[in-house]
Amino acid sequence: MKKGKNKDNPAPKFNIYWIYAFVISILLGMSFFGGDSNYNSVKTNISEFERYLNAGDVREIIVINQNLAQVSLKKESLTKPEHQRIKGTNFFGQENVKGPHYQFEIGNLELFQRKLEKAEENGMDFRYEFNTVENRWLDVLIGFLPILLIVGVWIFLMRRMSGGGAAGAGSQIFNIGKSKAKLFDQNTDVKITFKDVAGLEGAKEEVQEIVDFLKNPAKYTALGGKIPKGALLVGMPGTGKTLLAKAVAGEAKVPFFSLSGSDFVEMFVGVGASRVRDLFKKEKDKSPAIIFIDEIDAIGRARGKSNFTGSNDERENTLNQLLTEMDGFGTNSNVIVLAATNRADVLDKALMRAGRFDRQIYVDLPDLNERLEIFKVHLKPLKTIKSLDFEFLAKQTPGFSGADIANVCNEAALIAARKNKKSVGRQDFLDAVDRIVGGLEKKNKIISKEEKKTIAYHEAGHAAVSWFLKFASPLVKVTIVPRGQSLGAAWYLPEERMIVRTEQMLDEMCATLGGRAAEKVMFNKISTGALSDLEKVTRQARAMVSVYGLNENIGNITYYDSSGQGDYSFTKPYSEDTAQKIDDEISKIIEKQYNRACRLLKSNKKKLIALAERLLEKEVIFKDDLEKILGKRPFKILNDADANGTKKE
Repeated sequence: MKKGKNKDNPAPKFNIYWIYAFVISILLGMSFFGGDSNYNSVKTNISEFERYLNAGDVREIIVINQNLAQVSLKKESLTKPEHQRIKGTNFFGQENVKGPHYQFEIGNLELFQRKLEKAEENGMDFRYEFNTVENRWLDVLIGFLPILLIVGVWIFLMRRMSGGGAAGAGSQIFNIGKSKAKLFDQNTDVKITFKDVAGLEGAKEEVQEIVDFLKNPAKYTALGGKIPKGALLVGMPGTGKTLLAKAVAGEAKVPFFSLSGSDFVEMFVGVGASRVRDLFKKEKDKSPAIIFIDEIDAIGRARGKSNFTGSNDERENTLNQLLTEMDGFGTNSNVIVLAATNRADVLDKALMRAGRFDRQIYVDLPDLNERLEIFKVHLKPLKTIKSLDFEFLAKQTPGFSGADIANVCNEAALIAARKNKKSVGRQDFLDAVDRIVGGLEKKNKIISKEEKKTIAYHEAGHAAVSWFLKFASPLVKVTIVPRGQSLGAAWYLPEERMIVRTEQMLDEMCATLGGRAAEKVMFNKISTGALSDLEKVTRQARAMVSVYGLNENIGNITYYDSSGQGDYSFTKPYSEDTAQKIDDEISKIIEKQYNRACRLLKSNKKKLIALAERLLEKEVIFKDDLEKILGKRPFKILNDADANGTKKE
């Protein structure tokens, strides 16, 4: 193996702690070598001292600070056997001849002085003196203590604000403008690959193509094409955007830098822009490479908004630098930027244009087949029963994201373990869906008989109205056992539609208002229990009128801005007269569906009572119970199921 410079092992960086160690060493050296004597004195007591004094061995006594006595012996006395223990050498190997040889605490100063005077009267030849010694180094340190304290606090704050131990403990204050990106390359153990990404076939194909751009650039540039500068992953939370990026890091044979949008944000001016420059500089040295910025909306929001003071905005400076690096005069080649966000509507238009983020990859909620594949991935580490139907589980989770499905699998395993089961079964998954959607059962919650009866008729109203409406979601389960914040709940299995027509939305609104309508029909009173129902239908009615253009009186007009660039915070895109019309039409739609639900329940009042009584008796009823009481549903059920679905309160 040839010896040479190793680029992967660069020279050690400057560490500020070396300066600290050097200064401390100097202080200790001055303290050690700066004294008059560097010998170790032997500790003794006053009785032994008196014996040495009366024997004529003492040459000199120095009392320091009226407390400590240092005794030096005569040269001829050092040869006596009782003084052999004091022989020693200093740091340089010199023998201790001059002293001091002994030291002891004198106790009472006046009494000690009288003993010395009495020894002089007896003819003893010695000298003594009293000295006051000041600790100069201690005084100096005390004088510098406030400065040292301020410097220490400042260093601590610099380290905290520059990201802890990212670049070496002592060098943080010098690296505050450095990028915090984590590097993943062929030497990094990244276990996630595209095989671990279930579903998302379209998005996965586009991401794989981007990786191929960097691995085989000649294949595309031979025809005169240019490699895309960036790709933006857009989708709802939990759909797998970050997972796709992790798969890219595991699959790509090129360096992969990963960081979050918030990593650019600091309290110091210019730090964000400096980190962007440093990031792309590292990329250029490692090119071809990939940068992944998670939650890019932290720095990529549209400029010019919420800046009423007209002052310089640090976030905008960071964004400007990012725009320049992605497509400017100094653009780096063979560098692709991947970014993820669930707020694409708030991003700046300059960031979204071609030449920066050339592609927008939409990561939608998984459909039935994709949910089936996701379940297969998350069920691999679980001990499940052999007869578990994966397709059934996929049908029970419409509208669930990949993260939701992972949570269902984990919760099912926890429920099975709580029941001391050796494997996870079908009912465990159904209970897991119930808990995630509706919350934990609260069977011990105290509810009066009157309130329980009202809740039963409320939920029976939902069930009955949805059963008799063609486009309402088929009901599979009703309960009056409190769950989470709700006192009762009904589970439906909605049909997965790509588009929704007016009559479908109206039927869903009518079924949602069935609970309040049942209270009105049975008791001629209404309660506060329908708050969530009213919130839902109001939102649906407003969308019909002002977003989708499904109201005849308002017309084929939408006031929705999908780009997110319009500022409707203080002004509305319509006049006061139009606003009044919109409010009136929303009220008309809701009241019409409420009256429709009342008429439907009045014509089936006996069935409603029977259903409520069954619910009061069993607390939980299923689709089979509804068929016995209400008869076969007169409409074709596209998504049939046995026992679970999506909750509607």
